[in-house]
Amino acid sequence: MSRLLTGFKPTGHMHLGNLLGAIRPIVARQDGNRTTVMIVDLHAMTVPHTPATLRELSMEVAGLLLASGVDASQFYLQSQVPEHTELHYLLECVTSYGEAHRMIQFKEKGGSGSRLALLTYPVLMAADILLHDTDEVPVGEDQLQHIELTRSVAQRFNNLYGTTFAVPKGVSPLFAARVMDLSDPARKMGKTGSTDTGSIRLLDEPEVIRRKVMRAVTDTLSTVHYDPAEQPGVSNLLSILAGCTGRTPGGLAGQFTTYGGLKEAVADAVVEVVRPIQERYAELDPGQVRKELAAGAEQAREVASVTVRRAKQAIGLVMG
Repeated sequence: MSRLLTGFKPTGHMHLGNLLGAIRPIVARQDGNRTTVMIVDLHAMTVPHTPATLRELSMEVAGLLLASGVDASQFYLQSQVPEHTELHYLLECVTSYGEAHRMIQFKEKGGSGSRLALLTYPVLMAADILLHDTDEVPVGEDQLQHIELTRSVAQRFNNLYGTTFAVPKGVSPLFAARVMDLSDPARKMGKTGSTDTGSIRLLDEPEVIRRKVMRAVTDTLSTVHYDPAEQPGVSNLLSILAGCTGRTPGGLAGQFTTYGGLKEAVADAVVEVVRPIQERYAELDPGQVRKELAAGAEQAREVASVTVRRAKQAIGLVMG
């Protein structure tokens, strides 16, 4: 049984890329693997934020995970498991400034006025992973650097203080994981950074979804082929349709002769995929969601506390 971990950062509204690239694979694999799903609210504080919005988005993510079929016993809020920050500090003691400073997010967004947390959060991410003896972490190319840091820190800790951590590996998501912005297919659909018209939110109304898909960028070639390099917009639509239907983008391409027909099919498929999720989400009781989160955090601490105790003992702290 593999031990997998996935985290969702509550910095914006959940979108179709989250569903196809992360949530659906979690649901598909959770019965045969030990899967831990975190809402990484501490990571959301590396940049300026509004407290009320952070709480609202954290609860929205939790509700959508439940509504999408994620096992309630396997997910929790990162901030409700204090072992994350405890292990974070222990790992900082074996991580160099240079390693943290080389992380791509800090190089792109950091500076003298940025929060210190933006520099150190990759080490917190390493703590998130190592806390659960994780074997595999599904990541896109933009996160591979963080997995390599986690592996380096774990191996260094093990070499210095004795075998303490399992050394995880990053695994590639499925083809539909990289859903691109409908208005700008050169960039990934995201909670932040995407245009409002280019990102399909999981809670968008059906007519909004249809409008966004029908306005999606294509090209002037007037042919439907799966060719991300030459036809990125069309290929993105085919990937979305494939992710919704369980088929391959190349196999679907031959069914369409016009972009309008492809867009109609994509809009229909997306609406059908999100409809049951939206219905279940609307029925959720916020109080029950909080109880599920608390129960998940309590279960996570059973594993996390053992890992932290092992690390503290190995590094030389006096145990009570």
